[in-house]
Amino acid sequence: MALRVGAVARDACRELGFNYIFKASFDKANRTSAASPRGPGIDTGLARLAEVRRALRVPVTTDIHEPAQAGPVAEVVDALQIPAFLCRQSDLLEAAGAAAARHARAVNIKKGQFLSPREMAGPVEKVERAGCTNIMLTERGTFFGYHRLVNDFIGIGDLMALGEEASPPRAAPPVCFDCTHSAQLPGESATTGGRRDRVELLARAAAAVPVDALFLECHPDPPSAWSDAATQLPLDALPGLLRVVKAISSAAGK
Repeated sequence: MALRVGAVARDACRELGFNYIFKASFDKANRTSAASPRGPGIDTGLARLAEVRRALRVPVTTDIHEPAQAGPVAEVVDALQIPAFLCRQSDLLEAAGAAAARHARAVNIKKGQFLSPREMAGPVEKVERAGCTNIMLTERGTFFGYHRLVNDFIGIGDLMALGEEASPPRAAPPVCFDCTHSAQLPGESATTGGRRDRVELLARAAAAVPVDALFLECHPDPPSAWSDAATQLPLDALPGLLRVVKAISSAAGK
């Protein structure tokens, strides 16, 4: 499954001149229900990520949830991802920053649904103080009451300008827009709901900003996916959407 999805996405990106990073989780540690599957675990998961990296010749990334995972994961992946719910956890951020610096990796911090864009300066500082300056920030929606996420494009602009407010001013980290998690309807039932029909709309809007990267979850048969089934993009729809994204981002000057 991983090799199939990765090959389709890699080839579609390569055709359009996009860089591509494969992402999968060895442990989905924040499931809504205790009965939901979590994944193969760190040992098997890292072995599979290493195989994807080797077979497809693409960079790979995955989440970490505990400081002790940072070192082993950094030995395998090209970027360590900090989940949105954990983006203020100092020990986790510092461990990720130190491991990334030691292995010449990057750190992608997903913005918490409960934080303003300017508050992401704190997580960035924690990773930088640990030695890593190769950082990306990912926007994935903001809580709007119960069971709803919204995307604030003024806020995305603020996130992209984060470094301008530093002392001294500096270049802001690149910003990724998570099109599929932003379409979630969290907490509606034992599994997270969502609006798959709005994923393309969000991708078009983010490409027009233009952001630096897009995060898209794809699956050959989304309804049967073990995680985020309500928002995953059908794999065969990805090449067409990326062509639209390319046209919009080119028109926007990216």
